[in-house]
Amino acid sequence: MSGCETGDAKATRAYGLPAKYIIHTVGPVWRPRHLEGTEDRLLASCYHRSLEVADQLGVKSIAFPAISTGVYGFPKERAAKLAIAEVRAFKGNIESVLFVCYDAETHAIYTRLLSD
Repeated sequence: MSGCETGDAKATRAYGLPAKYIIHTVGPVWRPRHLEGTEDRLLASCYHRSLEVADQLGVKSIAFPAISTGVYGFPKERAAKLAIAEVRAFKGNIESVLFVCYDAETHAIYTRLLSD
């Protein structure tokens, strides 16, 4: 697999993992230019492109981590709002989306936002 640009997504086989595919995406690093919306657009694109790739492969379920919210520094609440909006707006055949939260703070954010 060749490289992947920030905001894009590509799939590989999952080999020994309990899935058919792994969809790779490159999230943006949070920087001061966020005021222009650049990082927001790139992060939204990560989710949208991942959903498109999964849909093209006939995938019925997909799991997402909180992309870019770790060492890349994207604010967790802002990232969660973008992720949820992209998933809700997607018009494909994916039946199930799981948001994987690696800490209690992220879990609380997603729980609150998804209940709205």
